[in-house]
Amino acid sequence: MRCQPSPARAARLPLLPLFAVVAAAIAIALLAGCTAFFDGPNAPVARRAAALLPADALILGEQHDAAEHHAIERETVEALAGQGKLAALLLEMAEEGNSTARLDAAATDAQVQAALGWNDKAWPWQSYGPAVMAAVRADVPVIGANLPRARIKNAMADVSLDVQLNGEAYTAQQDAVREGHCKLLPEPQIVPMTRIQVGRDRAMAQAIVKARQPGKTVLLISGAGHATKVLGVPQHLPTDVSVKAVRLQAGESPDEDEANKGAYDAVWRTPALPPKDYCAGIRVK
Repeated sequence: MRCQPSPARAARLPLLPLFAVVAAAIAIALLAGCTAFFDGPNAPVARRAAALLPADALILGEQHDAAEHHAIERETVEALAGQGKLAALLLEMAEEGNSTARLDAAATDAQVQAALGWNDKAWPWQSYGPAVMAAVRADVPVIGANLPRARIKNAMADVSLDVQLNGEAYTAQQDAVREGHCKLLPEPQIVPMTRIQVGRDRAMAQAIVKARQPGKTVLLISGAGHATKVLGVPQHLPTDVSVKAVRLQAGESPDEDEANKGAYDAVWRTPALPPKDYCAGIRVK
């Protein structure tokens, strides 16, 4: 449905000042049920985010190499911070224990990267810097939420991580680890690598709990696999923490659309990226 009045209805509109004409057009659109302009897939990011709130936490699950996803993340930070509703910006891309809390709003990019222990080779600053600096400029703390590398070895041996998810979800997480490693991991490594994934999700959930503030929203930026409500970070949050999860999806795929059902509160689509074989560089020839 196109959100505009029919020619016949438009012809009956009286000659009014411009603001009145605009108001009349909006009213007609609402009467026609054209709400997509306001909170649908083409609505401004700020309006789409607002439609999901209030919530203690909002998770944006990105595709790491999608430039439009990083733009959406920056816009979300700006929207929440501009309303005074952003408690903190949490990042999968920085380790727990790193934070900009001691920096002021005028800090330089270099100072922010140092405070976050930023790894530019793993996470290009040109992609994530705009969202991070938008939070810093708004005097909102940016906090590393990922499991520190120094604790990875311990996580691999931590059997308690095997029971953090129910049996079906844990099996699905193992399958996700297989797929995520291009089905090249030896089977004995599946359990330790799954523990790492679960450990990361739990660490990010704990960071949300620490950062939440009444009446505000903690924003977590992570990969889509960490954002899913059936396997990821939301599984490790206390029941008194309200969370909304969004998948940022480049393009359309019937398989992904089916997988998204029940896994996210919303899917925000962006244009498809050129086809890429992500396993080409590691596949055994």
